[in-house]
Amino acid sequence: MEERKLLVLFGSQTGTAQDTAERIGREAKRRHFQCRVEALDSYDVANLINELLVVFVCATTGQGDPPDNMKMFWRFLFRKNLPPGSLCQLDYAVLGLGDSSYPKFNFVAKKLHKRVLQLGGNPLLPVALGDDQHDLGPDAVVDPWLLALWDKILALYPLPAGLEIISPDVRLPPKYTLHYLAEDSPHPDGGLLQPTAPRAVPSELHPFSARMVSNQRVTAESHFQDVRLIEFDVTGSGITFSAGDVVMIQPQNCSEDVQQFCQLLRLDPNRLFVLKPTEPSTSLPALLPQPCTIRHLVTHYLDISCVPRRSFFELLSYFSTNELEREKLQEFSSAQGQEELYSYCNRPRRTTLETLWDFPHTTCAIPPEYLLDLIPRIRPRAFSIASSMLAHPDRIQILVAVVRYKTRLSKPRRGLCSTWLASLNPEQGDVRVPLWVKKGGMKFPADPDTPVIMIGPGTGVAPFRAAIQERVAQGRRGNCLFFGCRQKSKDFYCQAEWEELVMKGFLTLFTAFSRDQEEKVYVQHRIQENHRLVWELLSGRSAHVYLAG
Repeated sequence: MEERKLLVLFGSQTGTAQDTAERIGREAKRRHFQCRVEALDSYDVANLINELLVVFVCATTGQGDPPDNMKMFWRFLFRKNLPPGSLCQLDYAVLGLGDSSYPKFNFVAKKLHKRVLQLGGNPLLPVALGDDQHDLGPDAVVDPWLLALWDKILALYPLPAGLEIISPDVRLPPKYTLHYLAEDSPHPDGGLLQPTAPRAVPSELHPFSARMVSNQRVTAESHFQDVRLIEFDVTGSGITFSAGDVVMIQPQNCSEDVQQFCQLLRLDPNRLFVLKPTEPSTSLPALLPQPCTIRHLVTHYLDISCVPRRSFFELLSYFSTNELEREKLQEFSSAQGQEELYSYCNRPRRTTLETLWDFPHTTCAIPPEYLLDLIPRIRPRAFSIASSMLAHPDRIQILVAVVRYKTRLSKPRRGLCSTWLASLNPEQGDVRVPLWVKKGGMKFPADPDTPVIMIGPGTGVAPFRAAIQERVAQGRRGNCLFFGCRQKSKDFYCQAEWEELVMKGFLTLFTAFSRDQEEKVYVQHRIQENHRLVWELLSGRSAHVYLAG
């Protein structure tokens, strides 16, 4: 009998595809498959010709683009020289996660399905097209598709004699076991995040610990929104970038939340532990030091402020010793309970930490080794770089709107990264922020004579500030900017800088201050008023147009 092995490969941008891939991994374990779940770019794609059974789970981002963690795989798969029959031994299925309000809905999943078919793969099912716009989210498609998938797979690979599917009432073992070290173990050196000598250009696995130089509020104190211009020193990092590129920042939880979480779960934040994978094929989490303190795990790794997903409630229900709490958790993790879960969690943006407060009996019974299965890791946040190396060598500047809004919950919702960044004060000592740089989607023209029309309302002006600084340093004059905000006196970012460039003849600036007069005026009104100039630049001088929100 053939080995019962299943490989689940995912391409995920925000974590949904990864969450779904891990769900398939759990369902495979219940059916006694040896199962690996891996990001597409950490899998050695040359091995694909030896695989017999693979499920691909992939999201589509932006304008039909593959997620960052499958870009290399994507390039390899579409190489012209791959022989047509190279995947003829492969049984496969593709599950796509997308959003039908975008024109290229689930483009990556459809294209992947077609390409594997071209290379000789044998599809077990038509491609699944999960849709964020559906009332019940992607699960409306995913749930029935998975039932059909397991029927197909078990027909090909029946359960070994004498084995049953492990009942959903039985809790699966955790991914890692957690071993506490003796209380008197020596602590690793204070700075778990100290900058190491950069081996290579900084990346997600090796971020650069950049010193924050300044953190300046650029909106009036009386303005409802707090927006910051923040500068980092990246001297010695090996980081280079050009206009349109993006800086990735790895945020952390605030100390009050960390303290609350440890109290709720009755954890000692100072305890040291090491992790051991339950299965030899599982690698350790790349971004956690070994040994590690509970405080470091909760501060830098566990995303306790994210809105919990359905899988969180499913796993949580296994720890519940309280019948009422267990019933509620089971309802939230069932297909029927999704609308109720949506109004409990997603609509009010309730966080994982707040959810744990609502299930106190269950929360204090969570075994610590399950924390890494229960709570996803903190994802890095992307910011358009708002400065040019030609104007500010060895510096990166970003324009950050501090995210804060109300839902029906009494406490205002706060963005994890923007709130953390805004709270840092470089005047009170050495402040470090882990970051690295990524190519952005905007490329500015190489030809010095090509004019650029930039439309950047609000903080959308950030990448254009980088572009204008870069182009001015190169002596290029064809820069036209449409900027919009609410009030000239309150949120006109970088006003003095723009006005100086206008005076020197480097910039043509059009502003729309929507609330400074009776009728609201937006950037599109200014474009319309200046239609002759815009058309002349487009038709006569082949201008490029850029838009950022």
